[in-house]
Amino acid sequence: MDTQSSDSQALSNQTSDSEASDSEASDSEASDSQASDNQAADLRPLAERLRPQTLDAFVGQSHLLGEKAALRHSIENQQIHSMIFWGPPGCGKTTLANLLAAQGSYYLVKLSAVVIGIKEVRQAIDAAQTRATQQGQKTILFLDEVHRFNKAQQDAFLPFIEDGTIIFIGATTENPSFSLNNALLSRARVYVFKPLDELALMALLQKACEILAVEMPETAAQQLIALADGDGRRLINSLEIIQGQLAAELPMADVIEQIAAGSIRQFDNQGDTFYDQISALQKSIRGSNPDAAIYWFCRLVDGGADIQHLARRLTVIASEDIGNADPRALAVAMNGWQAYERLGAPEGHICLAQVVTYLASAAKSNASYVAYKEALSDVKSQPSYPVPNHLVNAPTTLMKQLEKGRGYRYAHDEPNAYAAGERYLPDAMPTKTYYRPNPRGLEIKIAEKLDKLKQLDAAFLNTQTKKSTDE
Repeated sequence: MDTQSSDSQALSNQTSDSEASDSEASDSEASDSQASDNQAADLRPLAERLRPQTLDAFVGQSHLLGEKAALRHSIENQQIHSMIFWGPPGCGKTTLANLLAAQGSYYLVKLSAVVIGIKEVRQAIDAAQTRATQQGQKTILFLDEVHRFNKAQQDAFLPFIEDGTIIFIGATTENPSFSLNNALLSRARVYVFKPLDELALMALLQKACEILAVEMPETAAQQLIALADGDGRRLINSLEIIQGQLAAELPMADVIEQIAAGSIRQFDNQGDTFYDQISALQKSIRGSNPDAAIYWFCRLVDGGADIQHLARRLTVIASEDIGNADPRALAVAMNGWQAYERLGAPEGHICLAQVVTYLASAAKSNASYVAYKEALSDVKSQPSYPVPNHLVNAPTTLMKQLEKGRGYRYAHDEPNAYAAGERYLPDAMPTKTYYRPNPRGLEIKIAEKLDKLKQLDAAFLNTQTKKSTDE
């Protein structure tokens, strides 16, 4: 009996030891698994690890997501509607789409117009219909780079936005007024995203440094924020580069200098930023502010603008905004353009900079431009009046026999080389003044000359009227 009891006790102890050993092994495996999971999470890109999980953690766009903002209220009340997110790269468009889906327990489908076509869109919509029918779950379809789709491809979303199959969110860096069709714009509200300001970039940088366990001196932080140029993604990418280089024991200042050397400003040649800066350049020249004009010119050059386009625009400005107030402006613009073509960059930029400062400093007049627009409007809206007979060219004997050109007064044979009272507009067209010189620059003299010619016309007509009366 004692022997059996001893054997039983030994067996019990052995079983307990085995269970304890198994338990320790299980705990060890769980610990290893958790460590493995943490390690896998750490391998995610920094941008992914920084994505906020709540609206309060979202960095930037306070005009859209502030406490009193209408969009925030819609999100919090789970009243999500179709939207267009318009803004520069790296300002949080994709991040907000993720938050929208998470806040309302929506199923999020993320697509890029760069790599898909109508086939993939139909597949996503079919899946959304099935999901709504079988699971009762709504779908947010997020299409990045929506401006890449042509108007016909954009139309494919319309019926499914209408019937509620999908909540459509499109992200674009291009102006929706030009890149999206009106039908889509009428069904989706446009929200304008702004580049991240310095405070938002600093908050993002601090979070990233905490995750990476990187100590960032204040000077280095300011340099990175300046290099980011409002782009959060660029800031994050720069920080990842720094982390990798610091592991190789390179000085942080050297790493930032290398990043700066390869940095490119936010610029979309022939896109919105380009035309906004071109507009700022022209308006600064028109406003006679050479300091602002040269600044915007340098912004365009630094951003990689097409210099030929800039030279053409400066030449147009010389006529549109300066005109006959300083006719030399057109010659200066043309000479600067030609000098650039001969010198190339960067020396040729100096010649165009001279053009910019001259145009901004010159006397201004748009009288020629206004005259052109008014005359062109009349030409398009009025009948095609025939050329008056006395102005018709008559190079042949037959034309002369038909009395074409009869009555023309050769101005150089007239006093002061001016045929006073001669009419040059079509006979059926009323007299009209298109060119009205402004009281600036050379146009002051031009206006005096034209006034004198009008006096000669009036005197000639009075003489003709008196002769008719006497006869």
